[in-house]
Amino acid sequence: MALTGKNIRQLRSLAHHLNPTIIIGKGDVNDGTVEQANAALEAHELIKCSVLDTSSLDVREAASELAERCSAEVVQVIGRKFSIYRETSRDDIEKIKLD
Repeated sequence: MALTGKNIRQLRSLAHHLNPTIIIGKGDVNDGTVEQANAALEAHELIKCSVLDTSSLDVREAASELAERCSAEVVQVIGRKFSIYRETSRDDIEKIKLD
């Protein structure tokens, strides 16, 4: 699902208040990180991640790799943090309504 500019602005405003759910360190983006991110995306649709200085990946590289492996979209990259979004397949949670 390709996000429009309006969708990205809406998601950025929602992500601003979130605390990082996933922290990427010296292990970079591994299978455990992807599993955690998938679980968090299924539960919340929009998550914020943080990249530590010990990671060998640049923040943009980490964001694009994690988003690709989770079939998600990168919403925003600022400093050492980034946000990703994927619509959940669960019906028991309230979904984010994109304009």
